[in-house]
Amino acid sequence: MKKKTITLKVNIGKLKLKNPVMTASGTFGYGREYAEFFDISRLGAVVVKGLSLKPRQGNQPPRIVETASGMLNSIGLQNIGIDSFIENELPFLKKVKVPVIVNFFGDSIPEYAEAAAKLGATKGIHALEMNISCPNKQAGWSIFGTDPRVTSKVIMAVRKATSLPLIVKLSPNVTDIGLMAKTAEDAGADAISAINTLTGMAIDIRSRKPKLANIIGGLSGPAIKPVALKMVWECYKSVKIPIIGMGGITTAEDAIEFMLAGASAVAVGTGNFINPAITMEILEGITSFMEEEGISSLKQLKGEAH
Repeated sequence: MKKKTITLKVNIGKLKLKNPVMTASGTFGYGREYAEFFDISRLGAVVVKGLSLKPRQGNQPPRIVETASGMLNSIGLQNIGIDSFIENELPFLKKVKVPVIVNFFGDSIPEYAEAAAKLGATKGIHALEMNISCPNKQAGWSIFGTDPRVTSKVIMAVRKATSLPLIVKLSPNVTDIGLMAKTAEDAGADAISAINTLTGMAIDIRSRKPKLANIIGGLSGPAIKPVALKMVWECYKSVKIPIIGMGGITTAEDAIEFMLAGASAVAVGTGNFINPAITMEILEGITSFMEEEGISSLKQLKGEAH
């Protein structure tokens, strides 16, 4: 019997990807760091570390703590700044010929819009991922991702500033993520990514002090997968735009679960620290599963658990 032709292609708005496996921002540097481990052009897309208009030093160390089935990080959005990225890192990604999604953020609505405009005018950037949900910045910053009215305003400002496909990264630290997803869709987002890290902390019982200098951080890794999966499920019921699922994905089975919950694509984060080539193992596993199940297109998986 002739084997079915399999296609792994997916569309995230106007962004066309050859496969659904991408990297989660903050876990893959700017791409160059992982290129020695595997051919990163095989990825569906590289999502680079979050960028701001100006370089940032981030939080004081210690900034990373290992936890049961995961890790806490409180990096504080340290980055080289948009100008340095465009000058020093983007040329490498252009040579690799992999779709580049730039994660970015600002401390105010005008900063978000200015950053989006600058990135949107740069050749070689294929989409933007808007971070409104970092859990380890100062408390006032979280309003961008937790107050629907403010969320709507900042997304609309960014939407006016760029024509690039716009992905909004949602915070799980809300009471109704379906509402936040719908808010993003109504404000002009082309897609959403879910979820960012959960807030957490760890305490050293000998010193009687928090292990992170910033006290709280973002919890990621396999420990958060059931929460992330449930939130993707809720988002799928609330919006028509594509969802990029993330949160504890370390195997092909994990990725397929997210697709069945409603994700069009997936992003791998903490798993990159454990195995630098984990994305390729996940991609190959998805292909094998489709062959075994006689599935020709990922559309046959998307949302099928509903």
